[in-house]
Amino acid sequence: MNKLTVNDAIGQALAEEMRRDARVMMFGEGVATKRPELVKEFGGKRVRNTPLAEGIIAGTAAGAAATGLRPVVDLLFAPFLCFAMDEIVNSAGKLRYLSGGQFEFPMVVMAMTGAGWTVGAQHNHNLEAWFVHSPGLKVVMPSNAADFKGLLKAAIRDDNPVLFFVDLALGYAPGDVPEDEHVIPLGKAAVAREGSDVTIVSYAKMVGSCLQAGAELAAQGISAEVIDLRSLKPLDEEAILRSVRKTGRLLVVHEASRLCGVGAEVSAIVAEHAFDALKAPVARLTGPDAPAASSYPLEQAFLPRPDAIAAAARKLAGHARSHALHIGEPEILSI
Repeated sequence: MNKLTVNDAIGQALAEEMRRDARVMMFGEGVATKRPELVKEFGGKRVRNTPLAEGIIAGTAAGAAATGLRPVVDLLFAPFLCFAMDEIVNSAGKLRYLSGGQFEFPMVVMAMTGAGWTVGAQHNHNLEAWFVHSPGLKVVMPSNAADFKGLLKAAIRDDNPVLFFVDLALGYAPGDVPEDEHVIPLGKAAVAREGSDVTIVSYAKMVGSCLQAGAELAAQGISAEVIDLRSLKPLDEEAILRSVRKTGRLLVVHEASRLCGVGAEVSAIVAEHAFDALKAPVARLTGPDAPAASSYPLEQAFLPRPDAIAAAARKLAGHARSHALHIGEPEILSI
């Protein structure tokens, strides 16, 4: 194992895949400036900065992918994806289907998202659910350095366009990363903490907050199982259902706003396929339906905090099964 930051794990994955496959290239906003080691090893033709023109970057990537290359593009901040929706959603996401499989679009679109750097609402907006809802796209949002490396390598090798979101607050978070070939299949969740009383499902940096809450709950005699989704599309439904059937309780936590979010999909899956296992209403704890603040204290208040997660899980653990049977819709918890 090597101790690497998330940013270094991403760089290691890029370098390994570029050595493995000469078709892999990277371009985007500041990529050559941020990763000079890649420029030194692979040259300016395969690693290059671009103008700040997200639609052109994504469109170029879609064209490059259609001609047999495997581009990785960096659009910097997630809200900037708004300038590339046609190229990502209407072209890369749909043209493989529209061509009857004659074309493939093996491209990775990277963007930073989430609170932690006080970059303000026009740079911090969790948009992952938009792309989960878009046919033809895959969506990845890891929580730790090892998963960033393993999932990025899998995303680069995939023959479909993959949105790869990097939570801003995780960039310099260290973690153990395997030294050997390390590829994590897309669509496989991880059990970050074993438990028997309540299932907490999350992704990205909220997994760390859920693990903190799990430790607090353990001290109070409540055993929480934490599921790290890692991949939002494809979604590992079996891992979610297996855990909920064991614990009988579900709390979904994410930083993105509640309405039509990933938590709603997870809740619906459990309601449709494991309702008979539930001992309490499904609960969601999310960010508010509001733009993110550029003040650090307000930005932190925007997030589901570990103490709020623990409180929501305690409430679920205290419900009797008879209570759940008299509630017509999942209980909603929001900050």
